[in-house]
Amino acid sequence: MAVKRKISTVGKILKLQVIVIAIICLGFYLIGGEAKILSSFLGGVTAFLPNLYFALRISRVTEQDAQKIVRSFYVGESGKLILTVMLFAMIFQIPTIELLPLLTAYVAALSVFWFALIIRD
Repeated sequence: MAVKRKISTVGKILKLQVIVIAIICLGFYLIGGEAKILSSFLGGVTAFLPNLYFALRISRVTEQDAQKIVRSFYVGESGKLILTVMLFAMIFQIPTIELLPLLTAYVAALSVFWFALIIRD
């Protein structure tokens, strides 16, 4: 008998982010240009990695007391912001980076959170 593993809401959001990033990258691939593809990929990664860090950080404190959970949220969110700034700082060192594909993928990946509110199981 196979056991079905239910994916958490956070897992679903991260999965949807990967799908959205792939679609945006595919779109810029069709438009053409290696710089557009790289820029859109890096924009998506800049949104995804900090969210993955936050999700992993929060998942470690389940079934803990409230104070540890709140502290973990603050540390996770702070780390997420610092990681985002560091990723953008590294990306802007690349001379061929294109701003429109970068920000399109970044905003599209972040918009998954907005649409996740209306998605039901």
